[in-house]
This record gives sequence, structure tokens and C-alpha cells, in this order.
Amino acid sequence: MDADEIILKADDGMSKATEFTQKEFANIHTGKASPSMVDGISVEAYGSTVKLRDISAITTPDSRLIKIQPWDQSVIKDVERAIIAANLGFNPNVMGQSIQVPIPELSKERRQDLVKVAHGIAEEGRVRARQVRRDAMDSLKAAEKAKEISEDDLKRFEKDVQKLTDTATAAIADQLKKKEADLMTV
Repeated sequence: MDADEIILKADDGMSKATEFTQKEFANIHTGKASPSMVDGISVEAYGSTVKLRDISAITTPDSRLIKIQPWDQSVIKDVERAIIAANLGFNPNVMGQSIQVPIPELSKERRQDLVKVAHGIAEEGRVRARQVRRDAMDSLKAAEKAKEISEDDLKRFEKDVQKLTDTATAAIADQLKKKEADLMTV
């Protein structure tokens, strides 16, 4: 593998680490209703396990309510059970042909707990970025040992990999800062 491929692979890995962190942050609920809060819930229906988003329409009519409308009304009780079993702190209400999930107000303690969770997610993202950096550095050193690149090129490519790492960790820090502000806003 040549150095350019190694750098491209590292760039892709850093992007994935940043995207992973952003997706994980989206799963932390801030007291504002969002379809992403429930769309990944697994529902036992039709004799198998399916994702809630695959069997229903999920909307947010206002900032404190999620409305779930299964396309097949025969699974409405299964959906209700799945939401309760997901243990997200939600209390779903069956209203005719839909389920309404009111989003409770977050206490100060719960907000602080969620900030700690967000810090853990950010650290996991930084660890992923550092793993990508380590793999890229190892590949570059192996290429230098195999005389595929010179020692000067090795130093230059190592700096490129470090810049990618710094960019990824800065992006994760920005995401954390925004999520923390979002969580602490009442």
C-alpha cells in the first residue's frame, strides 16, 4: 500500500470516527422531541424483530411529543410494549390508531448525567481517531522499512496524519460543546 492510500484510508477512518460520535450524540435526548429518539427501537412483530422506523411513521407535532403511527394497526400493542421495554423513560399512550409519546422535562441531575454520557461518547470518538492514527503510522513505518517511501517522506506523511487526527478531535470537541450546551439549556 502506498503512502497516498494510507493517508486516504486514515482520512476516511477519521471521518467515520467523527460521524460515529455525531450519531451517538443524536441518541442522547435533550428534552426536545426528535424522531431519532425512538426510530431505532426494535419491535417484536410479524414473527421477527424489526426496527420501529421500518413499520411506522414517526413525527414530532411539537417539541414535547413524538407521534408514532404504525402502517399496520395490528402491531400497535407490540410497538407500545417495545417502547416501554426500551427503558428510555418514556410512557407511551395509545390514542386510536397512533401512539403518542410525551417527552418528560429533564431534571438538573438528569441533565448532568447526560453530559457525563456525552463526554464518554466524545472520548470513545477520540479513541477511535487515535486508533486510526496509530494504524496509519504503523503502515507508514512499514512502507518506509520496505523502502517504498523515504525517511523524509515518512516525516511529512506522519505530519499529515497528525493534522487529520487534530482536525477529527477538534470536530469531536465542537460536537461535544454543542451537545453540552443543548443539554444544559432548560
